[in-house]
Amino acid sequence: MSPLCIRPVIYITRVYTVLMSTAAISIDEFQALEQKVLRAVEIVKREREARAAAEAEVATLREQLTAQSNASDSASSALKSLEKEREEIRQRVEKMLEQMDELV
Repeated sequence: MSPLCIRPVIYITRVYTVLMSTAAISIDEFQALEQKVLRAVEIVKREREARAAAEAEVATLREQLTAQSNASDSASSALKSLEKEREEIRQRVEKMLEQMDELV
């Protein structure tokens, strides 16, 4: 048995002992209490599983964000390079046009 399963059993046993020693309660009342505790344990289990799934999704999304950021940086660098090349070509074309104007 996992520690999570043992704790409710110990808790129920302690509650039963305390209740039986301090006041007389019916079996039905005790069983209702036991069912409430078991439902609470199930809720805690589900919530822990949901939290673990959410944490795994967050890790995946962080990895994707890092990859997208790297891709963005790469694209930005390529754009700057292309803009620089375009400017150099524009200057060369202007220079050729000036030389052609001088010939005419």
